[in-house]
Amino acid sequence: MLIDTNMKDFKLRFAEAKDVPIILNFIKELAEYEKMLNEVAATEENLKEFVFERKMAEVIIGEFKNKPVAFALFFYNFSTFMGRPGIYLEDLYIKPEMRGKGIGKIILSYLAKLCVERKYGRIEWSCLNWNKPAIEFYRKIGAVPMDEWTVYRVCDDALYKLAMKCSE
Repeated sequence: MLIDTNMKDFKLRFAEAKDVPIILNFIKELAEYEKMLNEVAATEENLKEFVFERKMAEVIIGEFKNKPVAFALFFYNFSTFMGRPGIYLEDLYIKPEMRGKGIGKIILSYLAKLCVERKYGRIEWSCLNWNKPAIEFYRKIGAVPMDEWTVYRVCDDALYKLAMKCSE
């Protein structure tokens, strides 16, 4: 299903399992931009399993003249204070040659529309502190940084060590 946008020749669509190679390529391009390519462990197999079989996330692909130029991967979180779910935007990536044309705003606007239609309360995401162009863009659309919150993460060996404490 193609989703019309207000940009000539640009459409959005929900990804399908056949798009896994495209999604993985976007993930790698984003990781390269963020200087984190060596951290990408995603494979086509686990993307297919977790995104399309287990439905743990959704992906939107942006196409300009029928060519993939952007993607957004998101999943659901839940605000106990609001008593409603929200969307957590894990990744938003636009190919460098397509930046500055309004594609990011179109994608975020569509995600906001999904939130409203689904009666969700908010959209959240993280942004690297050094990514000044993204920060400026996010502020222009009305996003506010959650300065009083710090993201914590447990992964890799620490995740397994923590999991082992459950059975101790």
